[in-house]
Amino acid sequence: MVVGPLLSLVKEKASSYLLDQYKVMEGMEEQHKILKRKLPAILDVITDAEEKATQREGVKAWLQEVKTVAYEANETFDEFNYEALRREAKEKGHIGELGILHAVKLFPTHNRVAFRNRMGNKLRRIVQTIETLVAEMNAFGFNYQNIQKQTPASKQWRETDSNIIIDSDNIVSKSREVDRKTIVKRLIDRANFAELTVLPIVGMGGLGKTTLAQLVYHDPDVQKHFELSKWVCVSDDFDVFKLANKICNSSEKNLEEAQKMLQQELKGKR
Repeated sequence: MVVGPLLSLVKEKASSYLLDQYKVMEGMEEQHKILKRKLPAILDVITDAEEKATQREGVKAWLQEVKTVAYEANETFDEFNYEALRREAKEKGHIGELGILHAVKLFPTHNRVAFRNRMGNKLRRIVQTIETLVAEMNAFGFNYQNIQKQTPASKQWRETDSNIIIDSDNIVSKSREVDRKTIVKRLIDRANFAELTVLPIVGMGGLGKTTLAQLVYHDPDVQKHFELSKWVCVSDDFDVFKLANKICNSSEKNLEEAQKMLQQELKGKR
């Protein structure tokens, strides 16, 4: 049970400068501070906990609870960051130019008072659970291991594979249900009447674009409709040769040969 990358991602989202700049957590400052203190404490022992979870049922149950609240916190900070982005766009007069509004809008616009009340309740529940987990972790005697020197969480999280955060029984699939259905319908409808090239999901980092793409990728209707589907991460280190080879499962050193192999495979699966 690998939870560290997800927890690191939550920590990154909770530290976004936009949260303070656009006061999206107004009235929740104390809970925000607690989370920014407690999350690193759990991260310091998460590696040891993951190792011990295979042998100790109590640790396994504790880690499962960490995973559950991390998913909830991840979704909650997605909403906070989206609201911050919306306020930034509105302040600068670019609300109509914001790409996410023209592509896939992940979250609805909120009235500020209603938003503060709803999100405050969510955040208090998360903080309460986190505080309980921190108190419990001391009883397990975990060894402290700083994982922050490893690959940055956002990259580590994205570059593994298409399955890492898919859990049909988890909050992730439920909270993205409407967005998933919208994209699946668009993909299938366009594929029936025209050649589809790219369907972008646009937005600032941390909004959950990769999560949504994974849910669409694994959707039963998508799997049924498209005979060929592949997951390739285009990271900051953009290399055309490597990407072409990944797409066609090849190790060709020649880009032209890799492209030919891909074209042949696509013709066979058209």
